[in-house]
Amino acid sequence: MKVVVICGGVGAARLLRGFVGMVPAGDLTAIANVGDDMVLHGLSISPDLDTIVYTLADAVSAERGWGLEGETWQAMEMIAAYGAVSGQPLDWFSLGDRDLGTHLFRTGALAAGATLDAVTAQIVERWSLPLTLLPVSNDPIRTMVTVAEGPDAGDEISFQEYFVGRQHSVAVSAVRFAGADAAAAGPGVLDAIDEADVIVIAPSNPAVSIDPVLAVTGIRERLTARRTNVVAVSPIIGGKALKGPADRLLVELGRESSATAVAEWYADVVGTLVIDTVDAAQVDAIEALGVRSIVTETIMSSPEITRALAETILDAGQP
Repeated sequence: MKVVVICGGVGAARLLRGFVGMVPAGDLTAIANVGDDMVLHGLSISPDLDTIVYTLADAVSAERGWGLEGETWQAMEMIAAYGAVSGQPLDWFSLGDRDLGTHLFRTGALAAGATLDAVTAQIVERWSLPLTLLPVSNDPIRTMVTVAEGPDAGDEISFQEYFVGRQHSVAVSAVRFAGADAAAAGPGVLDAIDEADVIVIAPSNPAVSIDPVLAVTGIRERLTARRTNVVAVSPIIGGKALKGPADRLLVELGRESSATAVAEWYADVVGTLVIDTVDAAQVDAIEALGVRSIVTETIMSSPEITRALAETILDAGQP
């Protein structure tokens, strides 16, 4: 069985753990968001790609959920010692010393003419991961958000400035994916979707982790054509996001924070939405949108629960 998972960062990485070992390495493909990517200190950084790699390698920081376990921070301490640029501290986006090695490798390889998908494949091979990890595009895509309130209301800032620099503390009135309209799907991406038996949308933030993937030419159309085989997992449980600002973003963008709102968001591309047991009362509302709903435990608090969720998803994708 060939399985494709449309990925953001932390939530997607955890779900992928459930498929690893269940789906043969040659049949499991993750297509990852690159809208969070950035250039900082001259380095090409791909946060979602790296979070997936580090998590599946059992090397991710358990405390932070990103970066590597056992990091040291001497480079950041040195950068911080030099002060600020334009009033912003140079260490606002923390990069551990070992993590810097990944970014140095990626930056050097890209500068030498390699493509992002080729660099990513080499990183996956170094960590001996049993899946294919594809950036959705080799072309630059940048998620931008519009600040809704305060002295800079109406200003557009990058996702990392919003998420890390401002700790997603500002209200947002719009989200835009700069470059997505001109971006081509990366090598192998559309073929993987066409050939998949089951396509999964991970429990990542719909507005800023999944939508940048769907914005790339050909992706949404492919998913719509395969809709009966597309299964999403709601990142909203009991009206809240387990991590990050997905719940607040849904409200700020004119929706409610609920599993039903997630079903509405994905209704054109998803045939089945898996929701948590606490949201069982929303099944009728979800199915009124033309989306089948399956209720199960979705908080991946143990390997057993994660694997059971993965099994439920695979069954749901083969109606």
